[in-house]
Amino acid sequence: MHMTTAQRFEQVKEIRRRELERQPVARDIKDLPVSYELISDEWLTQALCTKAPGARVVSHTLDKADEGTSNRRRIFLKYNEAGDRAGLPASVFCKATQGLESRLVLGLNRSTEGETIFYNQIRPVLDIEAPIGLFANVDTETLNSILIMKDMGGQVQFCDHKTPISLERARSQVELLAKLHGSFYGKPERQKLLQPYLSLKEWCDLTEEAFIWSDARMRGFQAGEAVIPPRLFRRADEVESATRRVLDGHTQLPTTLIHSDVHLKNWYVAANGRMGLSDWQICVKGCGVRDLAYAVSTSLTIENRRAWEMDLIKHYVECVAAEDATPLSFDQTVLLYRQQLLGGLAMWTSTLTPAPGSPDMQPAETSLEFIKRMTHAIDDLDALGSF
Repeated sequence: MHMTTAQRFEQVKEIRRRELERQPVARDIKDLPVSYELISDEWLTQALCTKAPGARVVSHTLDKADEGTSNRRRIFLKYNEAGDRAGLPASVFCKATQGLESRLVLGLNRSTEGETIFYNQIRPVLDIEAPIGLFANVDTETLNSILIMKDMGGQVQFCDHKTPISLERARSQVELLAKLHGSFYGKPERQKLLQPYLSLKEWCDLTEEAFIWSDARMRGFQAGEAVIPPRLFRRADEVESATRRVLDGHTQLPTTLIHSDVHLKNWYVAANGRMGLSDWQICVKGCGVRDLAYAVSTSLTIENRRAWEMDLIKHYVECVAAEDATPLSFDQTVLLYRQQLLGGLAMWTSTLTPAPGSPDMQPAETSLEFIKRMTHAIDDLDALGSF
């Protein structure tokens, strides 16, 4: 029997209540930890030492908590002699959905499932700069999940809304996205890997059902008035109707794997100067131009975006073609770029004024800066006039 969203909410709340009451220690790898404090050395041994015969974790300590959409933590590890000889990592970085809010926000729309699939099945076949997963699992009943990655702390520069993005860095972003998208466009064998993924429309529909996402978007647009171009702000109703059209329209466009949340805070600068992309929790099937428009419009200052965006779009089209994938011409890509800006904006108006039951995912300063950049792009390019 299909549960309503309200029934599923209550089911997950009850599961979490029982976990907090029981406080089960995770000892077997089949058990997903319900808190970082309840992770045992035995569990970590099974998660991290399977490729090193005789190795085991003998102790571990937790770094400070880092709470947001997901529950994040760094774990410091000590091994026996076999583990030391094998060069197992002294620390790992973890993302989880142990808290109730994280489970509801990332579980009800199957985002945690998508990220688990990415690290277990997709990441190993992609030649891109992105984190390396060591263990990933999700329980689709409890919506609990955990992802353990190689710790990049101190090795890369994580970006925020103030990070300067030069033309060289922007081209590196575009090249990564083109390689990601070109890895699946028109490639039947690779497309089979995408079968478990939701389409962007399905993800949006689930998010709407769970959180009335459209209301959060409209509240956020109103709350962002101070940074939105006045003539665009006066067209708020048109913005929302065009946004729905854009999100629904992906089913009619060439489909690949898209990251879908490529704002600047999900990028990092690797040691070699190349740009890398993290936080793959909203991976879905859709048109790659969504990622292109979203990344360029949030990463660049308004002035640099105006100066560089057409050259960056041209570079993207050329790089996709270099992957033996040519789904869209330059002119088609420019048209879609204008339209897909609206889909990126939807992620941040709803973040500025989150739906009831959602965590406060980002500082208002960050949300407002990205809303400012994207709405100026929408206004500059007359996105509303592109349909």
